[in-house]
Amino acid sequence: MLNALGLLKERRFLPLFVTQFLGAFNDNLFKTSMVLFATYQVYNDARIESNFNALATSLQILPFFLLSALSGQLADTFDKSRIIRLVKLAEIGIMMLGAGGLLAAKAGFVTLGIAMMLGAVLCLGTHATFFGPIKYALLPQHLKDDEVLGGTGLVEAGTYLSVLIGTIVAGWISVEAAAVTVLAVAVVGYVAGRLVPPAPRMGNALVIDYNPLTSSWRLVSATMHIPRLFLAICAISFFWAIGAVLIITFPPLVKNVLTADKQVASGVIAIFSVGVAIGSVIINWLLGGKVSAKYAPASVIAMGVLVVAFSVIARMWIPAPAGQLLNVTRFMAHPQALLLIGTLAGIAITGGMFVVPLYAFLTTTVAKDLTARTVAANNVVNSGAMVVGAAIVLGLTALHVTPENMLLLAAGMCVISAWLAQKLHLACD
Repeated sequence: MLNALGLLKERRFLPLFVTQFLGAFNDNLFKTSMVLFATYQVYNDARIESNFNALATSLQILPFFLLSALSGQLADTFDKSRIIRLVKLAEIGIMMLGAGGLLAAKAGFVTLGIAMMLGAVLCLGTHATFFGPIKYALLPQHLKDDEVLGGTGLVEAGTYLSVLIGTIVAGWISVEAAAVTVLAVAVVGYVAGRLVPPAPRMGNALVIDYNPLTSSWRLVSATMHIPRLFLAICAISFFWAIGAVLIITFPPLVKNVLTADKQVASGVIAIFSVGVAIGSVIINWLLGGKVSAKYAPASVIAMGVLVVAFSVIARMWIPAPAGQLLNVTRFMAHPQALLLIGTLAGIAITGGMFVVPLYAFLTTTVAKDLTARTVAANNVVNSGAMVVGAAIVLGLTALHVTPENMLLLAAGMCVISAWLAQKLHLACD
């Protein structure tokens, strides 16, 4: 068996890894640049900032809910490498729209710029919807059975590492530089996507249902009646609902509670990303390549405890003087900074340990010609859970619930995820 890192030398894995890495980097660079621009330069109200982040998150997720069924059918019917080329070509056009929005807003055409940027976010969600099932379905098709968990771990680790880099870069470069970068990376991603080896249909051709509502219902119904998949998908969905709450909460929390600038905000989000990558590697080592939910319940319970601890630390935070924001140097010199950073890293690591085996479980317990549709069904349910999470944040924000109290909602949801993961472990391991 190839060492997991050895897969990076293989053409059957490397182009897909690079394509996914660049796509995640670009997506996150653009969205983070947009969110930080809106939070720190356009708006000056914590409630409006939170609502904007929730709207952007919802628009990004909506295509997953509406189009995942169609994307799964296409991925299981046509050559996946061909779909990758088409999707990555579309990314170039999407980034032209997004880059134009950034530049328009910066030039003073705020309403037009925001509309263009939100439109690009919606299109990026569509882009990810069609790429997601292919990403996971290609792994069992191109890799050996005992390489799938390692390959999944590398893809997840690479994804979160790219999110880390994109987040950090977004916090430090200008709006103009971000606009140029997202366009350039989209072009490079298209070139990498063309190198993915052919991945033809594994089973019989499907009669494709292009109606997003009926196809989604049939897809989810065909998958969720299988107990092990039902439990895995529900557990993953609760995890991403938790993630939606955290993603929406972090930027206004950093600005208004931790009183720190946008470089610190990007760093805080980046810590979360690299922590998930570390967690995905750790769990692969603990499981020794075996796909299992053995450690999932304990991992997500630990995550919930650390989220509560993070909320407590935020409440005890000593803010900057009125009218000032802490830069990176002053933030790191803050007496509570290391404790806060360590707690955030712990949340991310335990989250990665929880979710990665469940994704590998989805792609290894069904026939290879069903993997894309299984992942697509998971995406439909996940996106619905994330929209619910975003809606709850909007509702609680309207009730003047503070960001540090919002974290307690995420902690409570970890208990449900642990219960589902335990039932999955008992049923399948």
